[in-house]
Amino acid sequence: MSRVYRARSADQQNEDKYSLAVIWIVIIAAIMAAVYISSHVAAPLSATNTPAYVGLGLLLLGMLLRFWVIASLGRFFTTNVTIRQNHALKTDGFYKYIRHPAYAASLLSFMGFGISLNNGVALVVVITAVGLAFYNRIRIEEKLLMKHFGQQYIAYMKHTWRLVPFIF
Repeated sequence: MSRVYRARSADQQNEDKYSLAVIWIVIIAAIMAAVYISSHVAAPLSATNTPAYVGLGLLLLGMLLRFWVIASLGRFFTTNVTIRQNHALKTDGFYKYIRHPAYAASLLSFMGFGISLNNGVALVVVITAVGLAFYNRIRIEEKLLMKHFGQQYIAYMKHTWRLVPFIF
């Protein structure tokens, strides 16, 4: 709760008012659609229970990684797209390789959720929908980071992956 309160503190300016709401709407809709699809469209990933266990494992791993990434940001984590007072660009830990590891970890969780449903169509729907919502937010964040950090952020972009190593 204190992180949410701190996200609204006076030492920052909110550069984006809607992308977080869009993410939540998309997440809820994607989960509902995936559950519906998994019970109405025959597209099993396996004839066994293995996807349920693998999916649950990935979901939990993604959640754990997200909490770890957020903790590593300390006071610079906010739920708003903002630059805080004395903001420093984080380039170590997970950020050494991926510019948006919290979103990557969340995407891993949603992939796990989709796999746990044991339905290929549901998996594609949830990953595509949530991935596009995250991509929208990432574009907004990167625009602000380039504006604030300039060449430092542009140089950082050249040797890191945006979201998924070796892919994007």
